[in-house]
Amino acid sequence: MDPLARLKAEPLPFAELLGIEFVSATADRIVARMVVRSEFCTRPAVLHGGAIMAFADTLGAAGTILNLPEGAGTTTIESKTNFIAPAPAGSEVIGEASPIHRGRRTMIWQTRITAGNGRLIALTTQTQLVL
Repeated sequence: MDPLARLKAEPLPFAELLGIEFVSATADRIVARMVVRSEFCTRPAVLHGGAIMAFADTLGAAGTILNLPEGAGTTTIESKTNFIAPAPAGSEVIGEASPIHRGRRTMIWQTRITAGNGRLIALTTQTQLVL
């Protein structure tokens, strides 16, 4: 099955709650978008850091899922985010995740989150354990 079709056929419940829409997916790159809803904001009305991290974590996990051997699972064991710029309520953010390392026991993904105009919002590096 096509990787994007696979992600859409087996939806991730938390991703659905966040309103994450997967745009493209391969074993080497995941792209998704999310609208910055007011309930995900802090004051002033900009995207909360936890929502940014949840968005990035979802993309890294999705990339790992597409690279797992048959019957394996995954969980995040480490994540680090640098917050660069705010994303205001009502705007759209785009996440692009790519692998840094794909090993038998761990995978490391880096996710760039940008605004619609390409401005960098955050950069996340996470480690996924292969179960």
